[in-house]
Amino acid sequence: MTVETSTTDFAALFPDEVVTKAFTRLVDVPGLAGKLALITIDNGHDHTRPSTFGPGGLTSLNAALDEAFAAEPAAIAVTGKPFVFAVGADLSGIGRITEREDAHQIAQTGHDVFRRLTESKIPTFAFVNGATLGGGLELALSCHYRTVAANAGAIAFPECFLGLFPGWGGTQLLPNLIGPDAAVTVIIENALSQNRMLNPKKGRQLGIFDELLDSPDFLEESLRWAVRVVNGEQAVTRPEIDRGKAWDDAVARAKGIVEARTHGASPAVTKAVELIELARGNDLDAGYAAETEALADALMSDELRSGLYSFDLTQKRAKRPAGAPDKSLARNVTKVGVVGAGLMAGQLALLFVRRLEVPVVITDIDQERIDRGVAYIHGEIDKLAAKGRLSPDAMNRLKALVTGSLDKKAFADADFVIEAVFEEMSVKQQVFAELEEHVSPEAILATNTSSLSITEMGSKLKNPERVVGFHFFNPVAVLPLLEVVRGEQTDDAALATAFKVGKQLKKSCVLVKDAPAFVVNRLLTRFMGEVIATIDEGTPFEVADNALEPLGLPMSPMVLLQLVGPAVAQHVNETMHAAYPARFGLSDNMQRFVDARKTAVWITDESNQSAARSASVGGGGRATGGPVVDPEVAALWTQGDKPSTSEQVRDRALNALAEEIGIMLDEGVVVEAQDIDLCMLLGAGWPFWLGGITPYLDRAGISEKINGKRFLAPGVASVPA
Repeated sequence: MTVETSTTDFAALFPDEVVTKAFTRLVDVPGLAGKLALITIDNGHDHTRPSTFGPGGLTSLNAALDEAFAAEPAAIAVTGKPFVFAVGADLSGIGRITEREDAHQIAQTGHDVFRRLTESKIPTFAFVNGATLGGGLELALSCHYRTVAANAGAIAFPECFLGLFPGWGGTQLLPNLIGPDAAVTVIIENALSQNRMLNPKKGRQLGIFDELLDSPDFLEESLRWAVRVVNGEQAVTRPEIDRGKAWDDAVARAKGIVEARTHGASPAVTKAVELIELARGNDLDAGYAAETEALADALMSDELRSGLYSFDLTQKRAKRPAGAPDKSLARNVTKVGVVGAGLMAGQLALLFVRRLEVPVVITDIDQERIDRGVAYIHGEIDKLAAKGRLSPDAMNRLKALVTGSLDKKAFADADFVIEAVFEEMSVKQQVFAELEEHVSPEAILATNTSSLSITEMGSKLKNPERVVGFHFFNPVAVLPLLEVVRGEQTDDAALATAFKVGKQLKKSCVLVKDAPAFVVNRLLTRFMGEVIATIDEGTPFEVADNALEPLGLPMSPMVLLQLVGPAVAQHVNETMHAAYPARFGLSDNMQRFVDARKTAVWITDESNQSAARSASVGGGGRATGGPVVDPEVAALWTQGDKPSTSEQVRDRALNALAEEIGIMLDEGVVVEAQDIDLCMLLGAGWPFWLGGITPYLDRAGISEKINGKRFLAPGVASVPA
């Protein structure tokens, strides 16, 4: 096979490509009648910079294949550098591509190079010795046989998470190897479930790999296994693929997942389903041609550019927080105190002890609560051990580090104390005043407040310069964002220490000014307030709740309200109303909702739905199927006679977001719009293909309509004009 050439100077488009070189060597393997051509792919860096394939990398691999085929070996095998096989395409130059023909060339080249292994008359093997993602996994699938190391890291097709799809053979090869339903799980469901990864054992169970080798001599064992396959001594069985009803069912499931997770907001994810459906024919010519055309289109889409922008934010900007003080100012933390023993405090204590592995002491107003809090933390550590994520020794060590005390003197030698008590300013001020009597003047006093002023909280202290906001998102162990809030008197040493601790906790930190509700809660509160206002005015619940579906958000406003908790949401909104009454209104209906101790608008329990549907809900229920409005909620919610359409609700909510972001940037709440997007991606789970939010507002024309200008320069998170 000849690989198509191009006159495009891809080196100029990909100036930052770390070229992955492919090296061919001919090796003698006992029992093999002839040489084995072993191709090693290596970008010259250690495992912290995994190998990727840009134009230079594909060219090198193609040359290595030329050398391998020319030697007429008995077998050809591809493997990676230590701990890494390959992690996909080099995306660094995609933002510079302005012509579809260049995008098409990149898509075609990947197919042409990898397909040489698929169509080889010589047996080809992939020895997957480490992490393999995206194009790396497609390279492995292009070989006839695959082994995998038991200690290999991440294995996945993450493309749909980015607003893309596997475009170098993945949508065609995987369904025909492991069946369409399993392929839907790997390509679509896992990717849209916060980019869930496979482990080697699961990969072997699914049939992605033919052999799992648990050996420090992985390469040698893979070579021996390959010899047995070539000599016919090792049978490799593959499942028979059902191309009838099972394929229909898998495609239907894929469509359901995509609709539920994206609501059609990510064209490339929808295309992934079409390509899996096309793979039923097992015609690589047709399948690869379709992948190439679709990939060229996707590479020229604003959604993908936004996805790559998001990826860059989470992989680079999150690791170098804008505006953070010099790292050298940070102090060491050798003991942590947690004020409170409730659920949030317990989650915080568990995170600190797991990541910092230092003594953690919790306190509360009575011994019973403290005992319950310590028991919760110990129980969570036990669960981790039961899942094999902690050794028995590690389990015992961590449990021994967690203690409780009624006396705050136990915090005397703590370097970092965080409070997680009731969200009331006077309560938090009292806690800090009591702590100041016992801790050193340099000890950091951190608050997990979601909306209250850090400056006011420390205003009555002798040393207010060591007070810092440390706002986590729930669940603490899952959501990666940490808003680090600088009060007016917070000094650089305290802030640097907070950033250092945040990094040790494996959180992505964003520096935030001390402004009401900071970033995520401020934007979500404004957004939610507009939606609730339309319901108050007479918009049916389901119209308002479904209005934002075209954005593909992780959950609808009313479901988000249930997750946050109506009482918590109302408290934050009251804080915002006090600060900005013109933009954050108070809803009497919401207050009645909270006072009635209702937790959800929708009834999802099937046993209660039929009764609810027969009740009069003022147009607020669904006629058939799905959740319905709780009749008790409908009864207490007084609606006006000015309903909005879903388009009007959506426009109102998005206009409000654009206005609020513009104000926040003018106020200096964060350094740049990129930090707003990073917060929404990591703290609210907003989709990568939105770019967080500002790229979407830009390309929809909302930014300019509301603020008179874009948030980002043309060509950032969008296709250059």
